[in-house]
Amino acid sequence: MNGLILAELVLYCLVMAALGYWYGKKEMSHSDFLLGGKKLPGWALAFSERATGESAWLLLGYTGFVFASGLSAIWVAVGIIIGIVCAWLFLADRFRQEAERYGALTLPGYLAKRFGAHGQTILWLATVLIFSFMMFYFSAQIAGAGKTLFAVFHIDPQLGMVISVAIVIILSYTGGFVSVVWTDMIQSMLMLATLVILPIVAFVEIYSGGLSISEALHHAKPGLDSWTGGVTGFALGLLLFNNFAWFFGYLGGQPQLSVRFMALKDAREAKTAKTVAIIWTLLAYGGAFCIGLAAIALYQGHSFADVETVLPHMALDLLPPWLAGVLLSGILAAIVTTADSQLLVITSAISEDIARRSLRLRLSEKQLVTLSRAVVVIAGLLGLVLAMTSESLVYFIVSWAWAGIGCTLSPAILLSFFWKRYSGIGVIATILAGFFSTVIWISSPLEAIISSRFTTFAIALVAGVLFSLLFPDRQRTM
Repeated sequence: MNGLILAELVLYCLVMAALGYWYGKKEMSHSDFLLGGKKLPGWALAFSERATGESAWLLLGYTGFVFASGLSAIWVAVGIIIGIVCAWLFLADRFRQEAERYGALTLPGYLAKRFGAHGQTILWLATVLIFSFMMFYFSAQIAGAGKTLFAVFHIDPQLGMVISVAIVIILSYTGGFVSVVWTDMIQSMLMLATLVILPIVAFVEIYSGGLSISEALHHAKPGLDSWTGGVTGFALGLLLFNNFAWFFGYLGGQPQLSVRFMALKDAREAKTAKTVAIIWTLLAYGGAFCIGLAAIALYQGHSFADVETVLPHMALDLLPPWLAGVLLSGILAAIVTTADSQLLVITSAISEDIARRSLRLRLSEKQLVTLSRAVVVIAGLLGLVLAMTSESLVYFIVSWAWAGIGCTLSPAILLSFFWKRYSGIGVIATILAGFFSTVIWISSPLEAIISSRFTTFAIALVAGVLFSLLFPDRQRTM
């Protein structure tokens, strides 16, 4: 059984590497390498954005969270779904327009050009912020890959991490953004197949076996059968709000997602992309939630050493080997799609925002692409080291990085899009407040009370508004 599944995973890896090589053969400019030259169809960008946004967190982290938390885990999905829908409906086309207007290839590059008088400071601060947190985010994906390969094949987790990093580096190094988007599209379909097929099979198994999800929830640990986690009053408010707080990170502040918006060709492609992305999100999160609930019924009385391996265990237990291999490839696909996009964000921060814009190095297009590829390799290896030395769970590392990047830059994007009085000093204050509040808050007991995913957003937003009023821009560079 494992031999067939391993063969399918190897085939999957070879196909992804071949696609990366195919796109890497084509001559490309630095803009093509980082943003695809705005030539990609909207539906492909939508599949890529969704696969990038959900990663190992959805297939491993969230399904395990539902298994451990029960019905109350629904509020995480509610917050995220609303955030994704709002981003596509209200921000995606605006990103496209602003990127064209300012000729920006990156999110920090847009903010720097939008507030030109303070552009260099904004560029450096945003780049440091993204690099600092994104490296941990990237390492979480690699750690998730190690978990998956260990759960399925009992491969040493560190060897699994090495294999995964090698795939990610190959995809990012060869074809840049174009190869990442097209391979993401294929991998996004694999992820969706996993999240739709597996819960259906699980429910059939539960029904045919005379099991009951409601009874399993009732006899599990207290609170699992309650939509409110078995708490009331102030504790209930905190539970709902902390789970819902993932919403704030989706409002334009995740550079690996917003770059897909910036790459849209025109309004027509943006409209198509919105439809695809929203349908994908509803199916994927509904499926992930159902997988977690089904696991509670199927594995009553069974304790997992790591609840984030529930999905691969379920696939191996319920599916024929050939189908298990296909769907388990979806987990690796989720990891690779996010990891290669994160690696490109880190790369663009160094080659475009620092080398080209801040240091103003006079490099040709070919030299910039070469520099970007060198950064891909170095950053990939650094992420591998972090993954091997981290003991944290995928869910919590991603949560921390989500606050540090998304909930810091989301206020900056919202204010720059919708408030004319937002100033360059306000942007600087937003980034500094978000960075330090995340680090301080998450290192204190306060994180257990209210999530930094909200406090970072709120503090960064208030700082941006306050300092914009105190230090308005006299003349804005257009």
